[in-house]
Amino acid sequence: MTAMAHEPLTQEEILLEGFLALDTPEGFRAELIEGEIVVTPPPDGDHEDYIGLIVSQVIRKSQTDMQFSGNKGLKLKKADGCPTDHVIPDGTFAPTKLRLYRGADSWMPCDGVAMVLEVTSSKPKADREVKRRCYARGGIPLYLLVDRSASSVTLFSDPENDDYGRLCSLAFGKPLTLPEPFAFDLDTSDFL
Repeated sequence: MTAMAHEPLTQEEILLEGFLALDTPEGFRAELIEGEIVVTPPPDGDHEDYIGLIVSQVIRKSQTDMQFSGNKGLKLKKADGCPTDHVIPDGTFAPTKLRLYRGADSWMPCDGVAMVLEVTSSKPKADREVKRRCYARGGIPLYLLVDRSASSVTLFSDPENDDYGRLCSLAFGKPLTLPEPFAFDLDTSDFL
């Protein structure tokens, strides 16, 4: 009996395999973004407060019944020469009728996700640029960015290739219109 020769793993496969085997400390998040493993520390209280304010409004005001997850990671289309992106948004919203968050896998496809939410923290450039590209590549219709250092909220829409075709950025305190399937004005006055 002869042993069958296996083809060697590619660099992309080795990186993805190593990433999926990571055991991060509780509260830390490990993501694989554009071929780089990124580990972020637990968020601070203000970070969580912004998320809570937004989730509360979406649940109360959205024209479509929405589910929220702050823990499910997304498998997104990869950048050229990189393994599949594995990104954990601060939040994802999807129509409840789709029941996207079911299942045991901690990584889900992005099909059906209506909006992702990020609140800037220790690496704001990643939220402003790198994750923006990832979400656009994944075809996620809306990306809501709360930029704490700029005191602004930005809604990116119309994803195409590696970016969004439209953005609306407003200072904290001004209402931001969320289009369908949400169809309401997000009140940012409590962000001040």
